[in-house]
Amino acid sequence: MSTIIENIRVALVGLQMNKLRAALTMLGITIGVAAVILLISAGQGVSAYITNQFSSIGSNLLFALPIPNEDDRIDFFTTKEVEALSDSLNVPDVSQVMAQFNVNQVIVYEGKTMSLQVQGVSSNYPVIQSRQVVNGRFFNEQEVDTRARVAVVGQEIVNRLFDGASPIGRNIRIGAVRFQVIGVLDEGGTGIGGADADEVVLTPITTAQTRLGGQRMLNGDYVVSFILMQGRSSETVDAAVEQIARSLRRVREVRIGDENNFLIISQGTIIDTLTGIIGLFTIFLGVVAGISLLVGGIGVMNIMLVTVTERTREIGLRKAVGAQNRDIVIQFLIEAMALSLVGGAIGVLIAAGLVALIAALVADLPIRVELSSVILATIISASVGIFFGIYPAQRAARLNPIEALRYE
Repeated sequence: MSTIIENIRVALVGLQMNKLRAALTMLGITIGVAAVILLISAGQGVSAYITNQFSSIGSNLLFALPIPNEDDRIDFFTTKEVEALSDSLNVPDVSQVMAQFNVNQVIVYEGKTMSLQVQGVSSNYPVIQSRQVVNGRFFNEQEVDTRARVAVVGQEIVNRLFDGASPIGRNIRIGAVRFQVIGVLDEGGTGIGGADADEVVLTPITTAQTRLGGQRMLNGDYVVSFILMQGRSSETVDAAVEQIARSLRRVREVRIGDENNFLIISQGTIIDTLTGIIGLFTIFLGVVAGISLLVGGIGVMNIMLVTVTERTREIGLRKAVGAQNRDIVIQFLIEAMALSLVGGAIGVLIAAGLVALIAALVADLPIRVELSSVILATIISASVGIFFGIYPAQRAARLNPIEALRYE
């Protein structure tokens, strides 16, 4: 034990003799560790943010949308699919069904304009999307049936078109049609597909279809962009997906053996896909940042080789008075590990400071340095010190003491 302590003392004294060189050597390790921890923390924070945003809508939300068939032709959804999915006998594990029709339009109010995608929706939109009206009201079923020219807007519309003032009762022009604003939604953050859920204008779906350029099929049915559904619980989502698929295949007359000409996506699938992509991207960036650790490790090995050359006489003297090869190896390994560990500790502190700064600037991003990241950085730093220090240490141990004493 006393021998190890003496080796540590000798190693630290050796580092103190060349403080500037030691500091420059640690720089590569410091930058590498800081980059790895920062990227891992950022990736975990973004993943948690996306999960929270989508989970606020509900983990039992389902989407159905048409896709090209074998002939690359898209059979769009119409009211017949909506009616089939609204029948509880067909899909008993679905509690809410809402058709949505999207159309790109220009919104105008007193000379101010915005170009965005207007959403025609049903009156149960607030229930399915877990949104609330904070000012005014949402349109009702009667207004949907009568194709009323009413609109509910998001907070971003209020800020940009109405300068933050209440828009209730005011008229806006959507395309060439005038609509009366009757409600304002609460802040929604990120919506479907990563869109800004606050930059939204909602109208009754029937109004959007008939007054804003809705497409009609040959039989006169209006096209809907996609269908949103809410499962009765998160535990019955898989069963609901099977019921929806079976019902849509029957209504759309998909023959046995043919592929579905529609796609059903659950909210959980979207969350898993996004977090998986972010996880892979974080790993990739972590590997890129790890290259700087490799460069830093090479710097450690280079400096340790120089140190061995400079202290050849010291090594010869120690071996002449009885130091064993393992003592020399341990001494130089401790010096290399000390360089790596101190550099890693500084890197952890820098990363923690940057993470705290990001958290302060982006309040909604749940980013923090996890203990697992610190432990990982410590292990990596120690490993770099051992891996890149072992060759210089063995080279020092193999020196002939007589030749080392003669070295000038």
